[in-house]
Order: sequence, then C-alpha cells, then structure tokens
Amino acid sequence: MLRTTLAGLRLHKGRLFTTALAIVLGVMFVTGTLVFTDTLRHSFSTQVMGSADRLDTIVLPAHEGLEQGEEPAAITADLLEEVRDLPEVAAAQGVTMGDAPLLDADGRAIGYVPTSGRSVGGDVARYEAAEGRLPENGEEVALATSTARQSGFAVGDEVEVLDPEGKPRAFTVVGLVDFGLDPEASYRGVVAFDPETAQAMTGVADFGEIDVIGTEGTPATEVEAAVAAAVGDAYTTMTGEELAEENAANAGTQADVMAMALLLFAAVAVFVGALVIYNTFAILIAQRRRETALLRCAGATRAQVFRGVLTEALVTGLLSSALGVAAGVGLGIVGYRLGAGQMDSQAAAETALRTDVLITPTTIVVGMVVGTVVTLVSATVPALRATRVPPLAALRDSAVADAGKGVGKVGIAVATLLVLASAAMLVHALRNEPSQLGMILVVASGLVAFVAVVLLGPLLVRGFVRLAEVPLRRTGVAGMLAAGNARRSPRRAATAMIALTVGATLITGYSVIAESMERTLTRQLEEQFPVDYLLRTQYTEEEQGVPASVRRELADAPEVATIFSERRAQAEHGDEAVDVLAYPGAKLGEDIGGEEAEGDFADVGPGSVALARATSERLGVGLDDTLSLTTEQGERDYRVAVIADDMGMLPGLTMDERDFAAAFPEATTDSTVFVKGTDASSAAEIRAAVDAAIADHPTVLVEGAAEVKEQFTTTLDTAFLAISALLGLAILIAVFGVANTMALSVLERTRESALLRALGLSRGQLRRMIGVEAVLVCVTGALVGIGLGVLFGWAAGKATLMGLVFALPVGRIALFVGIAALAGLVSAILPARRAARASITASLAAE
Repeated sequence: MLRTTLAGLRLHKGRLFTTALAIVLGVMFVTGTLVFTDTLRHSFSTQVMGSADRLDTIVLPAHEGLEQGEEPAAITADLLEEVRDLPEVAAAQGVTMGDAPLLDADGRAIGYVPTSGRSVGGDVARYEAAEGRLPENGEEVALATSTARQSGFAVGDEVEVLDPEGKPRAFTVVGLVDFGLDPEASYRGVVAFDPETAQAMTGVADFGEIDVIGTEGTPATEVEAAVAAAVGDAYTTMTGEELAEENAANAGTQADVMAMALLLFAAVAVFVGALVIYNTFAILIAQRRRETALLRCAGATRAQVFRGVLTEALVTGLLSSALGVAAGVGLGIVGYRLGAGQMDSQAAAETALRTDVLITPTTIVVGMVVGTVVTLVSATVPALRATRVPPLAALRDSAVADAGKGVGKVGIAVATLLVLASAAMLVHALRNEPSQLGMILVVASGLVAFVAVVLLGPLLVRGFVRLAEVPLRRTGVAGMLAAGNARRSPRRAATAMIALTVGATLITGYSVIAESMERTLTRQLEEQFPVDYLLRTQYTEEEQGVPASVRRELADAPEVATIFSERRAQAEHGDEAVDVLAYPGAKLGEDIGGEEAEGDFADVGPGSVALARATSERLGVGLDDTLSLTTEQGERDYRVAVIADDMGMLPGLTMDERDFAAAFPEATTDSTVFVKGTDASSAAEIRAAVDAAIADHPTVLVEGAAEVKEQFTTTLDTAFLAISALLGLAILIAVFGVANTMALSVLERTRESALLRALGLSRGQLRRMIGVEAVLVCVTGALVGIGLGVLFGWAAGKATLMGLVFALPVGRIALFVGIAALAGLVSAILPARRAARASITASLAAE
C-alpha cells in the first residue's frame, strides 16, 4: 500500500498542487509572523538594554502604597547631594523633566500635550546623540528622533520653545537623541537641554530621576543597596540591569500583542486552507472510488486504505510545510525590515538593518507541525469515507456517486438548534447596555451561526443557484448547464464556498462597524455640536484653559454668530465623585444637547440639572428626583430635570452656569470654547477670525468638526486597509480552492464535457459554462459572508457603542461582490482552457 500510495502521488502530483499551495501560504503566514515578532522583541530588548546598561542604579519616586490623590515624594537637590556623598557612588546626575512646548514652523505648539523638556549630558550620560551632539549651553537643544520626524526639524535648524511664562525662546538644534522605547518620548516628544537650561525652561526645581554610576570595582547590587538605604522607602531604586529587564519586558508585551493580532489572521488563513484541503481530498477520494474498490478486492483492508490516504496527506503536508516555513522566513525578514523602517525611533530603524533576524527552532517546529497536522486532520474525514464504501458497490458506481449528496435530516436538525442558540445569545447580548460581556456573546453567537452555515451549505448553494437560474436562462445553454452542475454537486460547491465566506464575513463585519461608527460620529457632530470650531489648550496636569481674551475677541468678530464655552469641576454625592459641567453662553437643547432624553433641556436652570443616563443609574436617581451635591461651598440640592440617553460630549452632570459659579467660584477657566460662524461668512473667513484670535496664544489648539471627522475616518480607513490586506491571504487561498475544485471537477467530467462537445456545444460555450459555475460558487460564498458580516457587524457595534447609528457600506459591499465574481472568473481560466482544448474522441474513450 505504501508503494501504491507513493506511486499515485507521483502519477497525480498535479492534482494536489493547489492543496499544497494552500498549505504553503498558511504556514508562510504563521512562520513569517513568528519570525517578525521574535526579531522585533529581540530588537526592542537590545535597544532598552543599551541605554540602561550605562547605569549602575536609578532612583525614582515610589508610587506604590500611595493614597488616592497623594503625590509621590519629590527628588530634591538635597537628596541628589546625599546620593553623591555615598562612598559607593562615583557620579550621580539628576534628570529634570517637565513641560517645554515646542513650536512648529507656523509658531503653533506641536501635539495635544506639551513636549517634554528633559536634561541630558552632565556627569552621567544615560543617552547619547544618534546624530550630531548633545546640547552644551543655553542656546542649544537636541530633539528626540521621533519629535524631529513629526515636526520636520533637523540638525542645524532654529526652533522656538515656550518658557514657563509662555514666551518663545529661540534655540539651535545641535543633535538628535534616540530615547528608544520610552513611552513619554513616543507620546509627547522630547526637547533635550543641558541640565541648567532644562530647569530654567521647564520651571521645575526637582528631578524626575537620579542616574547613578558606582565606583570602580563596586558591584551594581552593592551600589543599589547603598543608595536604597540612603534615600529610604519613599523612593524606588533598581540596578541598570533590572531597569533594562523591566523595559525589555514592557517592550516584549508590545511585540506579544502584535504577534497575537497577526496570528489571529494567520489562524483564519490556516482554517481556510484546511477547508481547501478537505474539499480536495473529498473530491479525490470520490474520483478514486473504483481504484479504491479494486484495491479492496485485491486484498487491501479498510485500515490499509485509511492509512494510504493519510500517508498521501502526510507527504503532502510535510513537503508543503517545509516550503511554507522557508517562505515564511523570507516573509518575516522582509516584513521586519520594512516595518522597522517606519518606526518613530531612529535607533529602531538602524537596529533593524544591523540586527540578525531571529529564527528559533520553535518557529520551524511550529510551522511544520501546523501545516502537517492541519493537513492530516483535514484529510481524516475523506479517508474514513473511503473505507466505508463496499468494494463491489464502488466498482459499479460512477466516480461522482456521492457528489450530489445534500444535508441529511440530522444535519438540518443540528443546524436548526445552532441557529436558535446563536439567536438566543445575540438577543441576550443586545438586551443589556453595551459591555465587554455583550461583545463576547456576539462573537460566540457569530461562531455558532457560522457552524450552522457550514452544515446548511449545500442547501444554501441550491437556493442561490435556483435564484440565479432565472437570469441565467436568458444567457443561453452555457449558463443553464453551469447552474445544473452547481446544483448537482452542492456539497462540493458548499465546501469551496465556505472558504470564501470566512473572509467576506470578517471584512464585511468590520466595514459595517466602521461605517456605523462614522455615521454615529457625524450625527453627534452635526446634531449635538452644531459648531464650526472647538478651541482648547494642550493637556497639562494643571489645566490652563483657553484665555479669556480669545473668547472676547471672537465675540466681537463679525464672522462669529455664536460663541460659548465649557467649564468643568468635580463634586461629591455621598461616596461617589461626580463630574460637573456648565456651558456659559449656550442654550441647552439648542446649541448643545442630546436628542433622546427624558424631560426638557429648557427646564435646566437655577436649581435643576441634566444627567447622562449612565450617571443617573450610578447615583441611583431618576427624573424629578432631588440630587444633593457637596462642594467646598457646602451641600446643595438640585432637581433632576433631564436624563439624556445619548449626551455625546455632555458626560456626568450639566448645570446652569449661575449654579456652577455659586458652587465652584474658583472654576473660572474655559476648558473648551465653541465657535459657530454666521451664515454669510465663508469657512475660510471664519477660520481666519479664529486664527487671528489665537495668534498670541500658541498652545491653543483648534479643531473643526470636519477635521475631527476626517481624522476619525482616516483612522478607520487605515484599519480597513490593514485588515483587508491581512485577510487577503485567506481570500487568495479560498480562490485557489475554488480553482482546484473546478480543475478536479473538469477532470472528473471529462467524458461528459466531450459528449456535450459532440452534441454541438462549442469550445467558447464550454469555457463559459465552467466560468459561470465558478462565479456562482464565489458569489454565493460572498453573499453568505456579506449576510453574516452585516448581521454580526451591526450586533458588535450595538454591543459596544451606546447610540450606534447603523449604516450599510453599500459601495464596499458591491465591490466585494464584484471582486468575488472576478475571482470566480480568474479561478476558472485554467480549468476551462484545459477542458476546451481536450480532444473529443480521446475524452469519450477516457475512463
């Protein structure tokens, strides 16, 4: 049997080409992901170890054990001197950290938070210049490499940084410093000064950390122990090696998250590949029924037949997995080199070019095991079917004896139960408020529904084909024959279809979520905030707010029709903290407010408030109830006049501006200013008025509703492209599966095709017949996937976002259907060409 199996593989190796290709692609994705993330993790560790290894000890404020609102101990100059006086310490340097807003070329502050000002150099240099040199005097600065990339500044440029008084001060960029994976450097950016200038520009007298180098010959652990004893429990100390390990662990977490995300997409590709493998072996087993029967008659046992099929699968799996691992290593190398080049960190990009790609034995083993095991498991059911056919019956039957089997009564019953279970989970998920549990239930419901679709696949194929037959009759004989072929082998068509359904479901589901979120944001911007611009300052620990002069100047501008502001404070209701907001100058319910609400926003005045529903439920109060709030001015009672289901940017509690002023007399800062232009003013004129008002206030940020929407839409579109690209491999495998199914079906129907040709069917009609059949399979799979994606995309959105506005991405759905039809045509090209070129007489004589 072994020789027979291997001989069959050599004789019919072309029939397993597409199966092998599906395995290669799936294993390539898995192996490439592992190589990429392992190398990335190693690169991250190399970077963080590099900077931390220059230190023996680091001192940081302790944050553990602090009460809520309690500030950590300050690292003072006196503490620094105590550390320097230790006999185990050769040098110690305090690192100044504070706000130092960097201005762009237009004189506006960069980013939503101020750039971090930090001291570098001195007696202990933890960081070195990646380009140029470190600053040495009060006229020089260095920028973080990520900051330089974001701002467009380079070594030699003149830049301006705001001092603590808000006045711009000019500096020359003399170097770029790579802070590696420092989260603050990545998020805020860094402007680096010499130690003395850093204190002057940040206005911070204390230090953020102390970097220590021990005396020669003193172990780092002894230096750390001596420093820890000197500074006390209010501070955290660790060796440079411990700091590096902690940073490496954090960096490894980032790589792990990325690996998990990529492996999820790889799992989809492998699953689709498994469907292709299953369908291929099912068709091959059906085509070899008579061959198998002859072997049984010649003395082969059922076990030998079973082992023969699995041996064929094992050889195919091993060879394909080996090719997939090799291709995956190449994919991982290319992906790492390209991906690292896009990182903000210059050192990361440089490290990528000089770091050897990490290929571990685990990666190779995982790739080989995944490909081989998936192939064996996928071939098991067809192998079992091969052993259950009586030899004499198989010799009498045609090669396609079981090709037309549909869904049995048991299958229909099980699928019905699964549909009911899926519906029950979906209803339960959507009955309650959006939550993580609701999202989990939606995902579980979708998986159960997908299993039901797999079981009902043949019925779905027959149903769609029957619907398609009506228009196909008008296309002629080729279309009618194609529909008949698809309906005659529904199980085979369904298995090929399901592979494409997976990708269509996931892409459509995300498209529905993205489109609905965009529509929801648009409604909130247009209906709840009918303004043109929002003005706010960069986020800082002590919120500065929009200067009053900006609001006054805008109020006098002829281009501005409406201007109001937002003020924030916090009160207490029992043990609960409550965020309190007021909108001086606004008419609640008109200028700002929510659509769906109990009560009337016009009733919100002195002595009454509006609550978001989530806040009312948390505080246990309802409409017209009395709510007591405690502030520094004492306790006051308010009537709940409105409970809003969807208050958008009105979270917590909103009160009348007069009540707010009485309860919080110190809260006079406008955290946000809202501007709406006159109908007679153009968008450019309104923006010019806003720019003129903020010209002398570089930290005031301007956001337009259109800009907010554009940023949000860009993020969603970028995510869509990334997801589509990652799912593209699974869809490609599915298309290969359809092509393989068509090729094997054409081979199986050799005599039938020849008979049709003999009866007058032209070569062109035969090609069209095969092409239409492939299109039917692909479009059916796409439509089923689109249906599932729309349903569960809507459910996922409802389960996670309050007030979701459902939107159907009609354009993308139409594009998916068109791509599916095109994929069907492409997958049928080679099988159709082969069938059309076959000799009629030779094909009629074939067995």
